[in-house]
Amino acid sequence: MTLTIRPARPGDEETVYALVRGLAVYEKLAHEVDATAADLGAALFGPQPRVFCDLAERDGAPVGFALWFYTFSTFRGRHGLWLEDLFVEPEHRGGGVGKALLAHLARRCVAEGLARFEWNVLDWNAPAIAFYTAQGARILDDWRSCRVEGAALTRLAGD
Repeated sequence: MTLTIRPARPGDEETVYALVRGLAVYEKLAHEVDATAADLGAALFGPQPRVFCDLAERDGAPVGFALWFYTFSTFRGRHGLWLEDLFVEPEHRGGGVGKALLAHLARRCVAEGLARFEWNVLDWNAPAIAFYTAQGARILDDWRSCRVEGAALTRLAGD
């Protein structure tokens, strides 16, 4: 069975959306997904995309994805890469797909001289934490994520 990783391209919107839905179900967050395939297509393939997606395919069939974007570190004075989502279909886990997606992005970081490759992992997701640490990731326990959305975002904006 051949595993390939390729950039998502126009026409892959439904595939990316299905993988996002699969991730949301796994993370018990399906109720939070209000994006549509069209929304993802516009973000990924619009005139000036700020987010990117790589698809993992086994024998031509999609089995996983990595959705990412560039960040910037003022301390390093260089850009980095933020992995927003990584997901492998359950029946394809343990076969090297996740590792191949991470390695693909790591090679991009090295080739582009990026300072960091970062992402979040849910604290209850022990299999993912074990997988990431086995790949060399360091879990940053002293950092907490912050989020402002919805009505709080509107209030903060002063509207």
